[in-house]
Amino acid sequence: MSSERRIPTGIAGLDRVIEGGVRDKSTLLVVGSSGTGKSTFAMQYLNYGLEHGENGLYISMEEPPEQIMREAKMLGFNLDKYYEKELFFFHSKGKDFVKLVDEQLPALVEANKNYAVKTRVIIDPLTPLIWAIQDKQEQREIITKLFYTLKQLGPVLITTEEHAAPGETIGEDVLIPIYMSDGAVHLTYRPIGGAFNRALEIVKMRATRHGEEVYPYIFVRGVGVVVRTTPLISAEDVHKYDDVFDKAIRTAADIGASERMLERLVYVKENWSYPFSPKETLQIFFESQGLNDAVTKEELEKRKKIEASSPESQLDLNELSGGTLQVDDDVVMPDFQGDVSASDSSEEGLIEIDSLNELEELIQ
Repeated sequence: MSSERRIPTGIAGLDRVIEGGVRDKSTLLVVGSSGTGKSTFAMQYLNYGLEHGENGLYISMEEPPEQIMREAKMLGFNLDKYYEKELFFFHSKGKDFVKLVDEQLPALVEANKNYAVKTRVIIDPLTPLIWAIQDKQEQREIITKLFYTLKQLGPVLITTEEHAAPGETIGEDVLIPIYMSDGAVHLTYRPIGGAFNRALEIVKMRATRHGEEVYPYIFVRGVGVVVRTTPLISAEDVHKYDDVFDKAIRTAADIGASERMLERLVYVKENWSYPFSPKETLQIFFESQGLNDAVTKEELEKRKKIEASSPESQLDLNELSGGTLQVDDDVVMPDFQGDVSASDSSEEGLIEIDSLNELEELIQ
């Protein structure tokens, strides 16, 4: 597991599959069409931070603060008690948003430098800004500046409306903010049997080992969003494949792997979170590092004796055939093309001649 401190999102179930939460000073983008619950995600994320001693900054480009707090209360989140104490709002529209990015937010960041309390930032939604700026280069520049500025306050959650065309996995209108964000989750819903079935998928999460499934979610009043996930790896399975890794590490050491490679294998062992055996992954990795050849313990000892008697002699893996590494056996099997002493015996009948006179005398 990663040793980096994670900040819980407060979204029930989501933190299970993103290593416990988001990274500090990062941006999480929530993308979805109308009705997927993006604002509920935002309110729940904000409310969790406020309840745990953080400050909150809510930047709204559509709804005024009073309406946001009224809707939050219907979900069971009482934001009123934090209003203008720990929770602050920026309600900006159209061209005013450019002024907010260029002037007001940098001033807020500067004023906040002397405070140790983290501030959770919400932008709900970013869509009006995307639609207001048609030039893609200008759009990218202002989004980059916005994200960079806000991340200095703390972890940021941004919602974005999506209008995907039929057959599109993700709409083209949200590609720039997805690319610029540190993490992105995609919310979808499909009408099935008269009911809406909502699901979440993690599109990206930088420097985070995250789940790769499609996770259904529901709305529960008093709780908010509940994402139906199971942890990437359960507590009882944390050390399930330690024996496989230990044997692979011993094998790598036996066949001359570098210290750096051994360190990498240990790191993989400590961070393996998949429910299946790492054996195939290790075999592919060994092959990519040129360590797919195998030797028996007896042959290894034999070669060590040769090296000891002749310092210039080195173990050459090129002499071995491309046998498959068996990481779950105590001994890996060899497949030699010939005995190492064969070349020496083939030269025993040769006579050394230093000059033509010696050759003539020999013939006579």
